[in-house]
Amino acid sequence: MKYDGIVIGGGPAGMFAAITAAQQGNKVLLLEKMDRLGKKLLITGKGRCNVTNNCSAAEALENIPRNGRFLYSAMDRFPPQKVINYFETNGCPLKTERGNRVFPVSDKSSSVLECLKKDLQRCNVTICTQKALEIVTCDGAVCGVSTAEGRIDCDWVILATGGMSYPATGSTGDGYRMAAALGHNIVLTEGSLVPLEISGTACQQMQGLSLRNVGVKLVDKKGKALYKDFGELLFTHFGVSGPTVLSASAHMKGDGCKLIIDLKPALDEQKLNDRILRDLAQYQNRTMENAMTDLLPRSMIAVVLNMAGIDYQLQANSLKKEQRRILVQTLKAFTLEIAGKRPVQEAIITAGGIKTGEIDPKTMESKLVSGLFFAGEIIDCDAYTGGFNLQIAWSTAYVAGMSAKTFIDKQSGVY
Repeated sequence: MKYDGIVIGGGPAGMFAAITAAQQGNKVLLLEKMDRLGKKLLITGKGRCNVTNNCSAAEALENIPRNGRFLYSAMDRFPPQKVINYFETNGCPLKTERGNRVFPVSDKSSSVLECLKKDLQRCNVTICTQKALEIVTCDGAVCGVSTAEGRIDCDWVILATGGMSYPATGSTGDGYRMAAALGHNIVLTEGSLVPLEISGTACQQMQGLSLRNVGVKLVDKKGKALYKDFGELLFTHFGVSGPTVLSASAHMKGDGCKLIIDLKPALDEQKLNDRILRDLAQYQNRTMENAMTDLLPRSMIAVVLNMAGIDYQLQANSLKKEQRRILVQTLKAFTLEIAGKRPVQEAIITAGGIKTGEIDPKTMESKLVSGLFFAGEIIDCDAYTGGFNLQIAWSTAYVAGMSAKTFIDKQSGVY
């Protein structure tokens, strides 16, 4: 059976691209190699699915540090408000939480998936759980897709196979291989929005400790600030995680980077010094380890004192002025040397992918192969946490789906 088009990948971008294309009158086949659609969608937002961010298109673009300019047209055509309208008018009510993060009222990602699945059915999209092996071309144009069960003919293909993160959900890089076979360049893939591994044993000593309202700064080996944030982080057995760390990971460049944490951002150095003096006076007959219990979490005290070069058994009333100065600096600039990122398989999103210079930003069509379109994480664009990566998926999928209809019309001589 011949289809107008085939969408490869049954994640959020693939499902929405198939829906959009079918709404334009295309006969669409959605190919998904896993046993069901949306496996990765179900685990996003810790199972709640942060659908988008309730902000303007311009604000969304400000939260896309990697190739955001490429998305100007797509974001303008399908901004966050249209995403919100789509789900709410299709039976999935949404709510806005802290940071303008948008979630389904049910707090269940399954609500988002069911909404998309019902729309696929309404639009008569054919769904097939079959693995695509390669995209077949004839004279430089798409003419079909090869699967384990044979070739399926079509006029266009939307490649929406995702990246490399969470491979158990089906994101194993198949799309990169298929695109590369057609001449596309793949920008090196690595984890983005991923926890960071830290040198030494400090983080292990604080494993499980969560900090709120701290300042975080990522600097390169020359000390240049690459990213600044304020919020939460978590110490783990391998290093650090949490919202501020995940966003910082998107800005890492090369080796030798450091994470500098301001443990007391509400106090400048003078006020912090005064605070320490009060604590030392109150606990003057105790050890430094016990004198700092009001200032820091218990599991952090020994680590901070060690970093400041202060014996934790030192009597509080014996602390010298110079030692106090170093302690203040340590609290304001608690520095961790980054050993690297955790594996891409543990990342929320994949950085890298199909080179944006080889894709028409107004249509999402390949500049190398006629009738080949891209949508979602497979493209070399990624954003911060807060619903912005799913927004990229919806926007690029919408443009690809709409462009597929225009492509058919051109092929048939309507234009």
